[in-house]
Amino acid sequence: MEDIVLLFVGTMTLLFIARKVARRVGLVDKPNARKHHHGNIPLVGGVSVYFSLWLIYALQPGWLPEFPAYMCCITLLLIVGVLDDRFDLPVVPRMLLQVGVAVIMMCQGLYLSSLGNVLFGYPLVMGAAGYLVTIFAVIGAINAYNMVDGIDGLLGMLASITFCFLSIIFFMGDREDLAMWCLALVVACLPYILLNLGIPWGRKFKVFMGDAGSMLIGFTVIWLLIIASQGQDAVMRPVTALWIIALPLMDMMRVMISRLRRGHSPFRPDREHLHHILCRTGFSGRGTLAIMTAGQVLTGMTGIILEGCHVSDNWQFMLFISTFLFFLYAVRSVEKVKHPAECREGSEISVQIGNPRQ
Repeated sequence: MEDIVLLFVGTMTLLFIARKVARRVGLVDKPNARKHHHGNIPLVGGVSVYFSLWLIYALQPGWLPEFPAYMCCITLLLIVGVLDDRFDLPVVPRMLLQVGVAVIMMCQGLYLSSLGNVLFGYPLVMGAAGYLVTIFAVIGAINAYNMVDGIDGLLGMLASITFCFLSIIFFMGDREDLAMWCLALVVACLPYILLNLGIPWGRKFKVFMGDAGSMLIGFTVIWLLIIASQGQDAVMRPVTALWIIALPLMDMMRVMISRLRRGHSPFRPDREHLHHILCRTGFSGRGTLAIMTAGQVLTGMTGIILEGCHVSDNWQFMLFISTFLFFLYAVRSVEKVKHPAECREGSEISVQIGNPRQ
């Protein structure tokens, strides 16, 4: 308990220090046609989470295996992410970095060697193709969490829920060390969530996560999912991972498919993410946050229940595909609702419309 309190206080202190430094060096998010918030907001959520990871390691060095390799990867992500937040880097160097950290991860033996028995009960062993699939999985996870960073509190809440469900999975598999690491990650995210939502000091101390933070979180999620689902020490089946990150994953897939159908790059910016659509139909920022948080809880709980009840891989996979198709139908139905309201400053939550590269 003392470690948890120290972690929370330490991370909150880091946030206050980092936001002052960020203003001096210009690491701030400025309002524009796509970003409807007041003033220049420090992009230091990722920096605070990064240094809190070192604090976790100092307090409990045995919680995360392969910690040096993991920290090497997220240090690279943090550096490039901060540069991106400050200078708006093009897509290519960011993509190359994501491939690079995937390679470092695979050098530690962490890769998708099997996708489970999703082919009507037959195992889908990846062989050499597993390395390529792992690279796509890393890029997908990083960008899925980057793309949900669009309204206040959303990235922090979805990430915290993901880490909570991963903690449950690890506890179910008698991996208390990794379960505690996941809970520590939730505590490390809490100070950011509070300041991002303006709790309790209002927008005066507001901070944003920035690309550095969203990439760090996305990579941490895929690192833990691969540990949980691969190898002899796996504590869940690979298909369960789809449920743990269902909402960010499904929204990213929907948006990218839509962009490709229009002949655009899947990374071309637009305002067709689920949080944008909900805002356009008249939901406030807080209402949108509540809906998407509930969706993440519902899908994650579904995965936990299916895993705990030992539902077969192929039935889990077919149910997930059915859920994705229903998600597509539901979003299309919501899109038809016309409403002049928008999640702007003045609603319950101010909007961080999102990275213009999303």
